[in-house]
Amino acid sequence: MQNNIVAEKIQALLSAKNMSVPELAERAGLTVAQIDFILTSPVVPSLSPVIKIARALGVRLGTFLDDSDQLGPVVHRVTEQTAPATFSSQLSDANSHLDFFSLAGNKTGRHMEPFVININPSKEHEPLLSSHEGEEFIYVLEGSVSVIYGKESIVLNQGESIYYDSIVDHLVSAVDGRPAKILAVVYTPV
Repeated sequence: MQNNIVAEKIQALLSAKNMSVPELAERAGLTVAQIDFILTSPVVPSLSPVIKIARALGVRLGTFLDDSDQLGPVVHRVTEQTAPATFSSQLSDANSHLDFFSLAGNKTGRHMEPFVININPSKEHEPLLSSHEGEEFIYVLEGSVSVIYGKESIVLNQGESIYYDSIVDHLVSAVDGRPAKILAVVYTPV
């Protein structure tokens, strides 16, 4: 997914809601510079500020990932794999890049965001943690992941899981320079 798609949707929502960038920044708890970066940079934004922007605009995170209006149940078939939405872990290239494959992209009005996420290893840098309202559940499908949660550092291996309040600073990354795959369900109140 290109950043310009996210930026275009943010711009359209700002226009529809007659909201300025400074108003959005204030409501999202971000700086005007961060919003401007997301709106103008070719770099894919971090998921955390996008979640905060979605909340400030009164839309669900999936608004930036899909445009569908399926009211009934949504079935995701392995043969219907779509291109991933790729986010950086933060507004920096220091953390892993995350490839999100939505499992319910066609479901309108959903309150949970289920994803399969490929976590690509990153260079060694100081980790940048993020936080946002809501909760997250992560189940490791392949490899191992490190979850920094507040002051704790937890390593999860294949078949292990964690459920946490995402308001606490956190970061999920690959371990030992090897890619990992997780099932993640993100809940963010609107």
